[in-house]
Amino acid sequence: MSLLFLNISCLKHTFRLRISHKIRKNSPQNLFGSNFLAFGLIHLRTSRMCSRDCCGGPGGSQKGGNTCTEKKGKGAAVTEKVIPTPQSLLYPYEVIQEIADFIVKGAGMRPKIGIICGSGLGSLADIITDAKIFEYEKIPNFPVSTVEGHAGKLVVGHLEGAIVMAMQGRFHFYEGYPLAKCSMPVRVMKLCGVEYLFATNAAGGINPKYAVGDIMLMHDHVNMLGFAGNSPLQGPNDPRFGPRFPALVNSYNKDLINKALEIGKSMGIESNMHVGVYSCLGGPTYETIAELKALRMMGVDAVGMSTVHEVITARHCDMKVFAFSLITNKCSTEYSDMKDEEATHEEVMSVAKNRQKACCELVARLVREIQAES
Repeated sequence: MSLLFLNISCLKHTFRLRISHKIRKNSPQNLFGSNFLAFGLIHLRTSRMCSRDCCGGPGGSQKGGNTCTEKKGKGAAVTEKVIPTPQSLLYPYEVIQEIADFIVKGAGMRPKIGIICGSGLGSLADIITDAKIFEYEKIPNFPVSTVEGHAGKLVVGHLEGAIVMAMQGRFHFYEGYPLAKCSMPVRVMKLCGVEYLFATNAAGGINPKYAVGDIMLMHDHVNMLGFAGNSPLQGPNDPRFGPRFPALVNSYNKDLINKALEIGKSMGIESNMHVGVYSCLGGPTYETIAELKALRMMGVDAVGMSTVHEVITARHCDMKVFAFSLITNKCSTEYSDMKDEEATHEEVMSVAKNRQKACCELVARLVREIQAES
């Protein structure tokens, strides 16, 4: 027993020494390089929550995840404990309202339908008339898309008699943005007046019946990021957005799916349309053979790197959701040395470009159906 007390005493003394020690700015001896310090965070002299303007906010710089440093004296820095801001607090209600007010005032109209254009599908926004265009970088507190095929513009205007707002470019988890930031524009849409969310994406087809160029209407999803405990709703819940525990059964509106199938039949593309299950992985790597096999065993038909967290956010604030995947490549579930079976972003963009016309017509006609019923 005396040996145990001696060890604890020595350990506490070690913590005090390491925590009070000043660390050089560029030294590898930081919070994540020392097991003593990582465990000893609870003893740090100063504790504060990372603010939206510090590590997680628009224009903020990420400094080591859970730590920020503050200069003290000549080139030295004292390490402080920083509790990461919960995702739900990165963009509080007041900030979302400020962004929405800016857009509505600038557009001079309140949209009813929101559209998120996936990779290579930005032309969906080009069919909007009387358009007011907002570049992401000029919208207060808005992130910027960094991926090819995502123009980084918000378009508000008329489509088939309805007022819509469309995102030419979304934000992805693999760009380094937390999920709350990736799906933040959905809440902006809600406070702008949007009741319906149309989310599109480019996806790899796992279902062997799917061909490149097919359209899969999403009727369910498997949230792999959620399995790992990552959600855009993490943190304190603001009831002005929605309930603490939103149900995701029937997240994808059945009436809109049925209408889309009827539209596809009238367009003559019913043989290229499917209803299936989508899954979102973190990316930016494409999936391994083993991962694709596992997803197929789980009932997944198509896989991508977006959409699910946007749908979760939309359902949380009671928006009706319609989503579809354009199958831009077939996922290989057998081991092979053939390079042409490996997915590439260039292939995704090429297929999306060739199928833009059909996707645009599908969306436009579905918008017309919604507007006719209102």
